[in-house]
Amino acid sequence: MYDLNYYENLLRIHSATAESICKRRWLFLSEHIQDLKKVLDYGSGVGWFRAWAPPGIAVWSYDIGLYPQTGIDLIGYDVTCFWDVLEHIRDFQDIEPILMLSKKVACTVPIIPEEGLSEWKHFKPGEHLHYFTKDSLVALFDKFGFSPMVENDCECPPRKDVTTFLFANRWRP
Repeated sequence: MYDLNYYENLLRIHSATAESICKRRWLFLSEHIQDLKKVLDYGSGVGWFRAWAPPGIAVWSYDIGLYPQTGIDLIGYDVTCFWDVLEHIRDFQDIEPILMLSKKVACTVPIIPEEGLSEWKHFKPGEHLHYFTKDSLVALFDKFGFSPMVENDCECPPRKDVTTFLFANRWRP
């Protein structure tokens, strides 16, 4: 599913949209996090988010894909970003060590519509392993010691049916 052809398709077809979305993500972070210096992009894909990082911000990147990445440095991060990633993670216990390195977590996820899953474009069994309501996402991060700070639809447009969240680590201010 996430093979070289998948990533090459992203690069060829969606680069203008990706640039627009990444710029919105950086604006979201800069509006809500003071003195942002160290960022982990977990599930970095082809690396667009890192490519459009503002000057003075160090970005580490990690993905299961084949594109170059920095890997994870166990130094701690001002924020770890899970852009369009959480719905693909099989077991959230696997990311607990990463969460504990982070003062904050930012994520974008599709939120289940009130109409349910049947006709929803994000209903992708086998690809999406989890489906979230706002309450279930907050409960997930609460389990790991994070409190909600901000939620908005800063990526809409160009996207729809996704919400961006920022959580603060209660144990690592």
